[in-house]
Amino acid sequence: ISGYSLVVQARDSGTPPLSSSVTVNVDISDVNDNSPVFTPANYTAVIQENKPVGTSILQLVVTDKDSFHNGPPFTFTILTGNEEEEFTLDPHGVLRSAVIFKHMVSTEYVLCVQAKDSGKPQQVSHTYVQVRVIEESIHKPTAIPLEIFIVTMEDDFPGGVIGKIHATDQDVYDVLTYTLKTEQKSLFKVNSHDGKIIALGGLDNGKYVLNVSVSDGRFQVPIDVVVHVEQLLQEMLQNAVTIRFENVSPEDFVGLHMHGFRRTLRNAVLSQKQDSLHIISIQPVAGSGQLDMLFAVQMHSGGFYKPAYLIQKLANARRHLENVIRISAILEKNCSGLDCQEQHCEQSLSIDSHSLMTYSTARISFVCPRFYRNVRCMC
Repeated sequence: ISGYSLVVQARDSGTPPLSSSVTVNVDISDVNDNSPVFTPANYTAVIQENKPVGTSILQLVVTDKDSFHNGPPFTFTILTGNEEEEFTLDPHGVLRSAVIFKHMVSTEYVLCVQAKDSGKPQQVSHTYVQVRVIEESIHKPTAIPLEIFIVTMEDDFPGGVIGKIHATDQDVYDVLTYTLKTEQKSLFKVNSHDGKIIALGGLDNGKYVLNVSVSDGRFQVPIDVVVHVEQLLQEMLQNAVTIRFENVSPEDFVGLHMHGFRRTLRNAVLSQKQDSLHIISIQPVAGSGQLDMLFAVQMHSGGFYKPAYLIQKLANARRHLENVIRISAILEKNCSGLDCQEQHCEQSLSIDSHSLMTYSTARISFVCPRFYRNVRCMC
């Protein structure tokens, strides 16, 4: 406890008694009676041979229970094990290589490291660091090509994470880093540590081929990443039809079924090869294992097929569609819970273009806006 605050009252013996109060603050001065503590108590690290001088091997973590002026900054010293000066230790506790290690020369080093605090008198503690020298990377990283589909309202894409590169390396201790060519950084970014791809706001309609690579420090491998951006028109929502699937997650639909179902759906509803199928959004149905897919079909001439026409086409082809994935329902109007009696049930769809849903798998990522279905009874 660093201090106490007391309220002291003095009261006289008169009639009536009179009193006054004063606050007494008592500060507890810290004595440097705690040694620095390493976490963990001892360390094990590896470094690959042929890494350049200055390669970071290990970050020491030290805490002190004393007050701040009796704790950091800490002074680090290698006491033993560094007679040939193969290692350096900077003021922040980062252990680095001072030579280029060779696995054939030595495979293991044991260092005794001291940490000294800033108090008076100073307190010290020790830890042991075991450093193993392993063979350099012999395997190239492998990465899966990624295709990303982004659906957004006209010129209203807010940006965000749109997918993740999946890469592996057979060398156990390799650390993979991801890079993107400089000229594309005005539109996209790639997290260098985990391979997440981030799109900046305001993407235009079209196809983007990203020059991404993954490196294990020795080998650098290019990765095929293609981004398709499709901008929605308001007319698509007015002519949209919903297919509801049974017991499928968005990720499973995107990764396992979307390509096949899209191909089957095109054969079922397109009257001409030049017609265009637009998948507007996919979204889980709250409180169930079902999934809604919203789509519209644009005619070659520019207009859109009416929902009633598409539903008739779907009904005729439902058996073929269910060879790909089980369909729960085909919806144009969804008035469940509304009893309109003799009135007409009207449905409208709205899109929240700033609430994006990203369904990412190793090979395919689908990014779409959240949609809302509103129904009401009309005269």
